[in-house]
Amino acid sequence: MKVLAISGSPRPQGNTYHLLTEALQVCAQQGLDTEYISLHDKQILPCQACLKCAKDKNRCAQEDDFMPVYEAMAAADGLLVGSPVYFGSATPNLMALLDRAGYVARMGDNPFYRKVGSPVVVARRAGVNFTYAQLQLWFVIMGMFVPGSTYWPIAYGLKPGEVAQDAEGMKTVATLAENTAWLLKKLA
Repeated sequence: MKVLAISGSPRPQGNTYHLLTEALQVCAQQGLDTEYISLHDKQILPCQACLKCAKDKNRCAQEDDFMPVYEAMAAADGLLVGSPVYFGSATPNLMALLDRAGYVARMGDNPFYRKVGSPVVVARRAGVNFTYAQLQLWFVIMGMFVPGSTYWPIAYGLKPGEVAQDAEGMKTVATLAENTAWLLKKLA
């Protein structure tokens, strides 16, 4: 079984990276294969609502970095997506990925249905609850199972790596990863 973590942060090794790699380390300790993808160097254009994915099943017509990321998402058993809070919401590049993945999946075979996944959110100060809810709605509409933790999987930090000082946030994300691994094994 494999868990894929996708960072929507434009910083290659910012706080979102630290949270997601912590989660992946826990998943690996639980015997799962892991993969990490950062969108910082990827061009993921917004959905154009062209609906070509309704005709060309499981494929988006736009030519950018979307399809390789989508294929990795579809191949994974578990999916964690992380975002810093940008003006009260998830980053535009992550939302572009999820919007397009949702359309392609729903117009095709929906490879996400009954898989396991969760968002992970980091902020300097505020906006985590809205951003977490915004991202969680994608998992729910895709028919995925969203594991819980001891609190919402959120943490705080401004400068890259500062999130590691948020002991409660790091522990919450680690517990989320433990619960993700447990649920994946139960569903197998």
